[in-house]
Amino acid sequence: MNEPKLPLKERMKIDRQSMPEQNATLRSGNFLEVNLGFTEKMALLEAQRCIQCKEPKCVQGCPVMVNIPRFLDFVVAGDLTAAARSLFGDNALPTVTGRVCPQETQCEAQCVRGIKGKPVAIGYLERFVADWARSNRDAVKIEPCAATGKKVAIVGGGPAGLTAAGELVKLGHEVTLYEALHKPGGVLVYGIPEFRLPKLIVEEEVERLVQAGVKIENNVVIGRTYTLPELRAQFDAVFIANGAGLPVFMNVAGENLKGVYSANEYLTRVNLMEAYALNSDTPILRARRVAVVGGGNVAMDAVRTAKRLGAERAILVYRRSRAEMPARVEEVHHADAEGVDFENLVAPLEVIGNDKKWVTGLKCQRMELGEPDASGRRSPKPIPGSEFVLECDAVVVAIGTRANPLLTATCPDLKLNRWGNIEADDNGMTSIPGIFAGGDIVRGAATVILAMGDGKRSALAIDAYLSPTP
Repeated sequence: MNEPKLPLKERMKIDRQSMPEQNATLRSGNFLEVNLGFTEKMALLEAQRCIQCKEPKCVQGCPVMVNIPRFLDFVVAGDLTAAARSLFGDNALPTVTGRVCPQETQCEAQCVRGIKGKPVAIGYLERFVADWARSNRDAVKIEPCAATGKKVAIVGGGPAGLTAAGELVKLGHEVTLYEALHKPGGVLVYGIPEFRLPKLIVEEEVERLVQAGVKIENNVVIGRTYTLPELRAQFDAVFIANGAGLPVFMNVAGENLKGVYSANEYLTRVNLMEAYALNSDTPILRARRVAVVGGGNVAMDAVRTAKRLGAERAILVYRRSRAEMPARVEEVHHADAEGVDFENLVAPLEVIGNDKKWVTGLKCQRMELGEPDASGRRSPKPIPGSEFVLECDAVVVAIGTRANPLLTATCPDLKLNRWGNIEADDNGMTSIPGIFAGGDIVRGAATVILAMGDGKRSALAIDAYLSPTP
């Protein structure tokens, strides 16, 4: 990768490189990664599309403030070691964000090249550099500062917690991360499917943190194993990043029938407990017709998983149109290509079952879009007389999650909002000095990269709290 940098005029003529991917028919029957990654030649061409703006808006669009032009310039120069060090210096988990981050609405949405064409494929290049680093681990080792003697506890091993752990150990603090499940990773291991984010990648990122000095204790539920006050008494600071994993259901008749799953349970069984493997002891209903209710990334993950588990019909039921779907455009495109059926402008009314209490169908109603709601999205309105039954033998509910009160119930001094989320200031500090929080437990269900942004910002705030200037 030592080819000369092209003149600006020539760089402007380069077309955006398309991501190579598995054949849609083949991948709909396996759990191997769909996107295959750029070749070196593709990466060099794509990186040369960056025109190195004097005021790079793409950086402002990134929740973890990656210096995008800098690492892309290193790619163009053929110096992948420098590119990787630059990228990992800004982003604790680029192998993850290069795969699951919604770049199209963040950094790439701000790219100047997108004004009169297609933006630079920042996410694909991030993945390329991060994957190169996977094969060259010594190039991006975490080098901690001198030990400060301060101890920090992190509650939750998801993207916010892992990011905070990486930043804090780098700053010289002693970090212990407590994870409720038997593996760290949070939504990265229980929620996002293998075909989008291979679990080996998450394991490698966790191992990198462990090698840097982060201590991880699994199977520890804060709120049961220890209370939050007990934890605070043992550490100089605490960062709460336990997510918002309590499922929200539709509140319709028949929701307690056999064959109805929350998306959390459905995806956890498959992703974390490997129910998709033929020799797995984890039970999962391999239904012929699966209806997944929702329109976000979790719904898309669930319906694509159902297809891979052998469903003849994997149906996405969403009460707005495809244009209003909050899911990533790439995920919708992939689902379409894999044979997922879309029932848009359809709202569930009732889950129907047989005399043995098994699901046999989903009673629905057609909708039309009316005036925008408080969020600015057009509100769906039912069309009278449009009821119908969608035949299915499993229903997966993917309409959101909320905060689990298990942890917060043990600490009444911790201020919560009306939805049960922890209130925190811009630096992540809660109502209790020394206790910080970030990610979904503060925001409500959001994206991986926003949680990581919280983790990075809170880590710096914790460092400042533990090292006050005189």
